[in-house]
Amino acid sequence: MTLIEKCKVLNKASSVLATMDTKYKNQALQEVVRSLKEHEDFILEENRKDVEKAESNQMKESLIDRLRLDGKRIDGMIEGIKTIIDLKDPIWKSNEVWTLENGLTVSKMTVPMGVIGIIYESRPNVTVDAFSLALKSGNCILLRGSSTSIHSNKALVYAIKEGLKRSSISEDVIALVDDTNRAVVKEMLTMNEYIDLVIPRGGKDLIQFVVKNATVPTIETGVGNCHIFVDATADLERAVDIIENAKVQRPGVCNACETVLIHKNIASVFLPKLYDCLKDRVEMRGCDETQKIISVKEAIKEDWAEEYLDYILAIKVVEDVEMAISHIDTYGTKHSEAILTEKVANANTFLRRVDAAAVYVNASTRFTDGGEFGFGAEMGISTQKMHARGPMGLNELVTVKYIVQGNGQIRE
Repeated sequence: MTLIEKCKVLNKASSVLATMDTKYKNQALQEVVRSLKEHEDFILEENRKDVEKAESNQMKESLIDRLRLDGKRIDGMIEGIKTIIDLKDPIWKSNEVWTLENGLTVSKMTVPMGVIGIIYESRPNVTVDAFSLALKSGNCILLRGSSTSIHSNKALVYAIKEGLKRSSISEDVIALVDDTNRAVVKEMLTMNEYIDLVIPRGGKDLIQFVVKNATVPTIETGVGNCHIFVDATADLERAVDIIENAKVQRPGVCNACETVLIHKNIASVFLPKLYDCLKDRVEMRGCDETQKIISVKEAIKEDWAEEYLDYILAIKVVEDVEMAISHIDTYGTKHSEAILTEKVANANTFLRRVDAAAVYVNASTRFTDGGEFGFGAEMGISTQKMHARGPMGLNELVTVKYIVQGNGQIRE
């Protein structure tokens, strides 16, 4: 089936799905859960093909980790679906109803977008997350993953469709673009007649390609050059643990910490502690002041703007919270930023002044995630300043329709 044929099928299915009762959507998601468990061995077998190819192509380990599936990660996908089942249906809801002087009653109602296209790299869990959120919010989904995860994505979509076949919802609500030619992506980005929204989810090059070439409306998900600022009053032992988690737990994800900023008053005490913790696992690159205290590579200007997605960390000593904020303003990507401090005034200054989708006090940036925020999953993490910012869950996948009820009014 060609891309346009798939889009026509999705477009037709979207008009039916838009008015589906919540119970049918939840029942369909429950059947998908059952199907994922039934086909787990097949999914893992197909995923191994992708991982083996990535290894033979010498993809860096942090990115292979994003690609790799196991029983625990499939269970995580399933838990995400179960959370989505338990969430309130966002469709046909209104908290704004008013009556005009002429007697007309106006209601602002939530409705599905229609057909959502998502273009993403490597991570096969996005296939399940995107489908589940789309279905619960009444949207059909067109999936275009990368060539690196093609076997995994095909297997997951097969399992999803097998689950839908046992439900009241057509399997036509989901389609996978299995042609890995980039020209197909460009075609997808201009199909305004059939696609209502496109979401790119991946690295800087993918996102910029979509933004520059799309005529379909897009929500730009963000590159994650995330910072942690260790203030002079920070609990230093706790700070080491937080940075270790933010950098090492999963370095290949967008909410991992890429740069640590350290207040000059604690640098001589804190840097050796951080070095001892990370030296065997992370390549550290430091400013001149950092290099005077610990033995690390020199950080060049490009390091401050880099999303490494790897076991690499840039370190800079700063004068105070103002200098930390200025550095983040210059090099941050408006994704996730954190301050570690025991001083309320500095925490409040950081929270109010730092321009990012998520800002933390005394916590790891790794929590910027739809699942961690209680959304079950996410379509991506938006760094734009529009209705969707941060992890995009159900409520970010709807639009509105104004319902106007009258009794014969005409405009004078």
